[in-house]
Amino acid sequence: MSEKKTITGPLKGIRILDLTRLLPGPLATQMLADMGAEVIKIEDPKAPDYTRFMPPHHHGVGLSYLALNRSKKSLSLNLSSPEGKQIFVDLLRSADVVMESFRPGVLDKMGLGYEAARAIKEDIIYVSVTGYGQSGPYAKNAGHDINYLGYAGVLGISGTKEEPVKSGVQIADIAGGSYPAVIGCLSALLARNATGKGQQVDVAMVDCALPLMSFYMSEALNAGKYYHREEHVLAGAVPNYNIYPCKDGNWIALGTLEPKFWMGFCALVNKPEWNSRMMDPGLKAELKAFFKTKDRDEWVKQAADADICLTPILNIEELEDEPHFRSRDMFVEHEHPVYGKVKGINQPVKFSDTPANQGWAPPLSGEDNEGILSDLGYTDEQIDTLIGKGILFKS
Repeated sequence: MSEKKTITGPLKGIRILDLTRLLPGPLATQMLADMGAEVIKIEDPKAPDYTRFMPPHHHGVGLSYLALNRSKKSLSLNLSSPEGKQIFVDLLRSADVVMESFRPGVLDKMGLGYEAARAIKEDIIYVSVTGYGQSGPYAKNAGHDINYLGYAGVLGISGTKEEPVKSGVQIADIAGGSYPAVIGCLSALLARNATGKGQQVDVAMVDCALPLMSFYMSEALNAGKYYHREEHVLAGAVPNYNIYPCKDGNWIALGTLEPKFWMGFCALVNKPEWNSRMMDPGLKAELKAFFKTKDRDEWVKQAADADICLTPILNIEELEDEPHFRSRDMFVEHEHPVYGKVKGINQPVKFSDTPANQGWAPPLSGEDNEGILSDLGYTDEQIDTLIGKGILFKS
């Protein structure tokens, strides 16, 4: 059974044209859709979002695509054709935001860039998400998460003295791309309410990854102190803020930065002689051996009521049933008439008066073609003609 596409949430009434692909942009527009924006995902039928086809698959649809595109409408549109460009212009007149992730200049060559759009709709907002921004020596360079983290110095401070550690998740893509794109979009909408004018929001993932280095760079810029791997308290230099293996092969996170937490930990494990050694690197080996005397969950149970910042490092198979995430409704399930049920991570931001959109399953390519074009005044005959000419495509 197909889910009813009812929109609720604090952004209800905002229309976003989504030209993004892969991870940073689609996750941002999914968050905005969860907040109630009407998001129309526009894909070229000859070059749709790669995640639709990336393995692993769920009934023929890429699970990466399903993770990032719920609560959106899909328009499969050939933007290189005159007819496709006209449909985009028709949509633009009723839109508030265009979010795109092309390299600088690509949309301009197509006649669909910000300046061309502003001439049609003065208050339109363009959120442009790229690796290196709209200007600068690297603006047109290709890049991925690992490249941006390298340039921003994050990999230079992470890992052991022998080598950097690679993150298992896309930090720059999400913390430097998706979240800043949402923030930039909402800020531009707020500014438009005050000025009546739109603008282009330039989100460079490498720039937005740089604030992750705020603590380190403050000392570098102002005190000439340059930390490297394992030289800062947050990067593994001290025993009281570190991770340790347990007897069962699982791991525990000890976050006792403040003395009160450290002394509470020492009292809990009956080691008062450790009170004065919270900053002693030599204690790390002792703690490593100590934590290996019990299983992870034994340590968690022992520390449950102690308020000492000792917590488990969960494995991925444990996340869905974690009590906190369950109580916060952090996982959601939708059902699609073609590929069935699909689960995902729910909207993390909670609103007391305007609850987030309950949403619907990610759409097939072109699933909403008819509805979107009908709202623009296109007849069934015109839509069939566009499909026949390859301007529109439907799965």
